[in-house]
Amino acid sequence: MGWKGILGFDYGIVQGPLGPDISGPELVAAVANGGGIGLLRAPDWESPDYLRELIRKTRSLTDKPFGVGVVLAFPHEENIKAILDEKVAVLQVCWGEFPGELVLKAHQAGVKVVHQVGSFEAAKKAIHAGVDALIVQGLEAGGHVLGQDGLMALLPRVVDLVGGRDIPVIASGGIVDERGYVAALALGAQGICLGTRFLATEESYAHPVYKRKLIELDETGYTNIFGRARWPGAPQRVLKTHFFNDRGHLPEHENEVDQPVIGRTTIHCMEREIRLFAGTVPNVTTTGDIESMAMYAGQGVGLIKEIIPAAQVVKRLVEGAQLLIKQKFLAETV
Repeated sequence: MGWKGILGFDYGIVQGPLGPDISGPELVAAVANGGGIGLLRAPDWESPDYLRELIRKTRSLTDKPFGVGVVLAFPHEENIKAILDEKVAVLQVCWGEFPGELVLKAHQAGVKVVHQVGSFEAAKKAIHAGVDALIVQGLEAGGHVLGQDGLMALLPRVVDLVGGRDIPVIASGGIVDERGYVAALALGAQGICLGTRFLATEESYAHPVYKRKLIELDETGYTNIFGRARWPGAPQRVLKTHFFNDRGHLPEHENEVDQPVIGRTTIHCMEREIRLFAGTVPNVTTTGDIESMAMYAGQGVGLIKEIIPAAQVVKRLVEGAQLLIKQKFLAETV
């Protein structure tokens, strides 16, 4: 096992399940081949046969273990059954409680359960349910944000809560380089989960304009203007694009339903219209007014300067963190 490996993987580097389909088989396989934990994103509707195809396509690209992320706020029972039938290494869940009996089913199938939480109370419930690891998401994270606490305040509290249990704590939110990795380790984490950094890779399924904006822009906004009808009560962190700066306000009684159509896309083989303020991020199939669509990103986006292969992200994180610890910390103890 390599440096800081968790859950049987080489490294403590987790690629977040970028939705709705940005982390497809190519990205997940690239991360897995690099020694990290790659996570597919399950559809937000029941589609077990299609999900099996995704899993099998990923297996055709890597002989390494990987996982699937499921948002519990959406229909998921048949999808989870497919995941357990396929015996992937990891089932990652978020936005909801994962009952103990489902954890037991996963364990009976040989699948480890990783629960992403955004609060101390949610961490308590997940530990009680018997999960194998926790992803602790801070307010700095991109996309839909679970809680209101910053990572530096929340992470050590959850680490103390876990105590001596064999439950790795994985830090998420604003981390993009080795400095963030080492900081998370100093706070007690055993691994890190990155979304935005893996979004800005060659293998991610994000639209080229979206990727370019991740390099060009360095500020984010925390808002609830996108996707209110589809996913109420789920605020998000997005890039401060020209659209967001000019139109980043929507009266509380309004949502995307009555807004004009600004594009079309295919998500998990389903063709869909994209309305203004829909919150649908542009993938490579998306057409229309791309720059007026939601572009999720974490606060660390200003540190991302180039689009690189996903395996190189893993390599830089691991080697950079090793070197940083050796040069800045171990040297001082000699």
